Amino acid sequence: MAKQTFGSFEDFWPYYVAMHSKAATRWVHLAGTLTGLAVAGWGIARGRARYAAALPLIGYGTAWPAHFLIEKNNPATFGHPGWSLRGDVLMITTMLAGRDSELAETAAKWLAEHGGTRDIENTADAAVAPGDEG
Repeated sequence: MAKQTFGSFEDFWPYYVAMHSKAATRWVHLAGTLTGLAVAGWGIARGRARYAAALPLIGYGTAWPAHFLIEKNNPATFGHPGWSLRGDVLMITTMLAGRDSELAETAAKWLAEHGGTRDIENTADAAVAPGDEG
């Protein structure tokens, strides 16, 4: 299958959600991000700016293994770093709003339209789309 490219974040979003099709993957992302935010916030509040590094270290340090161990795919960050960060924020805010079922539906729809997990494996290393360099 040809590699996926996306013209906009709106086109990328269903793919991103499909890369997080299992609830456990999404919840690991949520826990890692919130833990990273808490540690970073705690450090910054106490005048220890170096603790800000906790957010990406803890956030990605928990999220990426979830892709390999739970989802059995590569993180979308590897091919689409800018849009993946935006996707993380949108996914987590959607979950915190109690709408995780919407994410599951979006993932299932994308997977059904694109041949299931086989396409995820083939598209996880997709080329960076214009405007998604960082």
